[in-house]
Parts: sequence; structure tokens; C-alpha cells
Amino acid sequence: MLAFLKYQNLNEVLNSNFIFSYFRSTKQKLSMAEKLIEITRGDVIETIHYGDVVVVNSKGDILYHYGDPDKYTYWRSAAKPIQAFNVILSGAAEKYNFTDAELAIMCASHYGEKFHIKTIESILSKIGLTEEAILGGTVTSLSSDYALELAANQTQLNPMYSDCSGKHAGKLSICQHKNYPIESYKELEHPVQQEILEVIAEMCEVKKEDIAIGIDGCSVPVHAMPLKNMALAYARLANPSQLNSDYKEASEKIFTAMCEHPEMISGTNGFCTDLIAASNGKLVGKVGAEGVYCVGIKDKDIGFAIKMESGNMAVLPPVVLQVLQDLDVLDSSELAALSKYYPMQNSNDLNQNVGEVRACFQLK
Repeated sequence: MLAFLKYQNLNEVLNSNFIFSYFRSTKQKLSMAEKLIEITRGDVIETIHYGDVVVVNSKGDILYHYGDPDKYTYWRSAAKPIQAFNVILSGAAEKYNFTDAELAIMCASHYGEKFHIKTIESILSKIGLTEEAILGGTVTSLSSDYALELAANQTQLNPMYSDCSGKHAGKLSICQHKNYPIESYKELEHPVQQEILEVIAEMCEVKKEDIAIGIDGCSVPVHAMPLKNMALAYARLANPSQLNSDYKEASEKIFTAMCEHPEMISGTNGFCTDLIAASNGKLVGKVGAEGVYCVGIKDKDIGFAIKMESGNMAVLPPVVLQVLQDLDVLDSSELAALSKYYPMQNSNDLNQNVGEVRACFQLK
């Protein structure tokens, strides 16, 4: 990098061939996200959001993409449905007779509504633990409206209110079933985390050593990989015919649970909940922090993954629906049920519509 010294200013560097030759020589890849979202105010485009989209089948073939299909990033909470496989593979789901609603909330980033808390309490009761065993922290609802309601009611929050408490409860169920220590279940070296890593590697077709590990907001390991491999896992989740019998069973149970109980996946007026409910069993979708979204589409042998470069999760719905429209997945009545998301209103403090949040791309 000392070669930069021969240039007098930044403009000379940017206008030179140095940057491109440097990346070629070091085998690093220059990847450019594409424009996905425009936010207007009146007739003016005020904000632009860039990102990447990739669509694959259950063999891993790239069918369409916009931007970089190899974008390497963290999967965040969009990994939850795949992580939940191990609740079934381990035998915990059968031992504790988990309902579809209980399996669904293990895949969720839920709002901590009363029915969510009741479901978490049921899981903990079945496995003989209390809320103190959940080591994900205590936070308020992801829904700003419900968070204000909780505050107004002076609700005493606890770890069950965390949007990730279902995932944690699922991991604790495996620990109880297999006699693993519960005090350290969030550590990467713990057997429950190593088993989940195996499941992710299998479903995403990535070598374990190629998966970067970080710490998620709820303090458990989080996994990074190319975007196309996240899409592959969702294609297989929705279309598991090529998986071995154990993984096929886990896929079918998770897909069914999410479709039967979309209210568990986010909550009242949540996009994940509304999307799954409107699709009438055609698909499952799950958001991840920092602008990740994944969808698995049944019978079309399709999964897709999105990453917003800005990390903005609020602008994801129009991107998801643009992809679904390009793929001709939803019929007119299903799209109508989701019309508030496509495009979304840009509203001011008086809830007046002053513009829109709209997708500005098509798959290629």
C-alpha cells in the first residue's frame, strides 16, 4: 500500500489504475451493490438505498441476481429457521411434544406480545426451566407501538420479551434433552452451538471453516457466508426433496409451523407475519438484522436472499415484494393483501403521505 505515496491527492488515486491493479494482485474482489430503493418526498428522490439480491434453486444454481450474489455478510436472525432444525434433529421436539406454535416461535424475531410470552412460558415449562435460564438479555419490543404500550403499562420486562427468546428456548430444550450444561449454551464451543454449525454448513453447502463467526445482539454465535448460500438454505427449506430423510423431516416441520403460525414470526402488523399469512402456504420469509431478508418458495424450487448495504431493515418490504412480483409468485389477491408494503408510504409526523418508499430494480 506504500504505492499510494506517489499520488498527490485522493483524486489522483481514484483516477489511477492503482486501486484496480491492487485488488487484482491481492485477489480481492471489488463488488458493487445496486440501487434497490428510492425514497421520495413530493416529486424529488430524497434517499437511495443500495443492496444485493440473489435467487437460487435447491441445487444452488443461480437463477437471477441483482448486485453481488457472493456478498459475504452475517446471516443474523434470518438464520433462525435453519438453526431450529436441530430442535427436531436432536429429538427434543418429539420428547417435549412441541406444538407448531412453539416450533414457529423458535424461528422468530417476535414482538413480545402476550401470546408470544405465553408460548415461551409453555416451552420453558415443558423443559423444566424458568426465564432466568435465557441468556439473551432483556429488551423491549421491536414494534414501536407495542413498546410504547408496554412502557405506558409499566410492564416489568424479562428475558422472554427479547425477540430472540424463542431461539434461546429452543437451544435450551436441546440442552435439557441431551444433558448439556445450560449455563454456557451461548458459547461457540458448547455442543449445542457446534451442532447448529453443522446444520448450517449442511443446509448452506458451506465448509464450516469458511463460515465466519461473530457474536449476535442476543449474545449467541452469528454466522457469515456468501448471500447465495443463505438463499440455498431457504430453497431447501421450502423444497427439501433432495435432503436426507432427517433433514427433509425437519424442513417440512419448520416450514409447516411457520406457515400455520405466522403470528409467531414477528407479530401484529409485522412484515414477516403479514407476508407469510398472505401467501397462503406458498412461502416463508424471515428478516435478519442489518438489512438481511430470506425467502423460501414452495413448489417453485426457489430461495432468495437480500442484503441492504445500509443495513436498513425498514426498507426491505418493497424489495422483497419486487422480487416476488418478478418471479410471479403471488396472485393479485395476495399482492393486494400486502399493498401497504408495495410501495410504502413516506409519512410525516401528522401521518400525512408526503412521498413513497419504492423498489427501483428488476431481476436479471
